[in-house]
Amino acid sequence: MASNTSKTARASVRAGQAGQGGALSVLGEFKYLIPLNGGKYAYVRNLTNGKTVHLRTDSEAFIEEIRTLAAAGHATKIRAELSTLNVSHPGDGWDATEKRLVEAGVFEG
Repeated sequence: MASNTSKTARASVRAGQAGQGGALSVLGEFKYLIPLNGGKYAYVRNLTNGKTVHLRTDSEAFIEEIRTLAAAGHATKIRAELSTLNVSHPGDGWDATEKRLVEAGVFEG
């Protein structure tokens, strides 16, 4: 069966489709926050735009980045991650970070 598309084009389409499926299968394992320097900084991984930014956890930029993720429907997962970080790193101030986000209205629907 002959095709008008090139072998390279077909391979590219298959690779793109495989990447989409792979992303969906690992959503449950996706970590939004990667703690750094005792909770003072974090990498924030944004699933909506594919970017990872390095931010100070007490900065307005951090609050806005989390607000963007929460507005995209990731609030529950982020709050669970903050709770897990607070349990696994109790002296790093993740409870205070979550409190700042709540006070800023980040998780409100």
